[in-house]
Amino acid sequence: MQRAVAALLHTVFPPRCICCGEAVGTDHGLCGPCWREMRFITGTICDCCGAPLPGISENIVHCDDCLGTPRPWARGRAAFLYSGTGRALVLAFKHADRLDLVPSLGDMLARAAQPILEPGMVVAPVPLHRLRMVRRMFNQSALLAQTMARTQRLPCLPDLFERRRATPSQEGHSRTERHDNLAGAIRLRPRYAPKIKGRHILVVDDVLTSGATLDACAEAALAAGAAQVSVAVLARVAKEA
Repeated sequence: MQRAVAALLHTVFPPRCICCGEAVGTDHGLCGPCWREMRFITGTICDCCGAPLPGISENIVHCDDCLGTPRPWARGRAAFLYSGTGRALVLAFKHADRLDLVPSLGDMLARAAQPILEPGMVVAPVPLHRLRMVRRMFNQSALLAQTMARTQRLPCLPDLFERRRATPSQEGHSRTERHDNLAGAIRLRPRYAPKIKGRHILVVDDVLTSGATLDACAEAALAAGAAQVSVAVLARVAKEA
């Protein structure tokens, strides 16, 4: 019966590319041209920030940035680069209310994060300030975190972190300026401190640029007693070669 209903729905509403809307063969898929412009991060990657690295290595490796400026988190993964189809999907999700993308993007995030997931990890999103939440109506990072936590059967605390003050846009700022913008802006809600004490926290965000927001969340979690912090992001800005 379910197959018959699905076939009927496909006849009336044929599957469409989640990016451009062209006809495709399966639900939640990409057409050929969009797929070719989707730069999934595979192969050798930095174990800390998820950046793609040249060469082939079976050992754990780190990029020059993470070696030169150690992160407060332990490990990290990103699903794809913030360019081409990946950038279009992220922008549609964040600014065009494309909540229909949540299952597909959540699945991409979960697959990318699989190597660093551990039983009992607490999943938590990067927070939005309440004023931005009112304008946007949803926290895209929270939707990703909840979707991944549900499929991976991990506990999720969608309001673990609080953005205590509104911060200016990070776009166009240097790494130092981004960190300065966030100084003291994010804290872990005190009522959750007993729940995360001694636990491994996985912080989820949509895009990683400098990592300043993830730094702030990781530092807040560690200060509140978390044993370790890792991060998972949907997309990351490509580093210059």
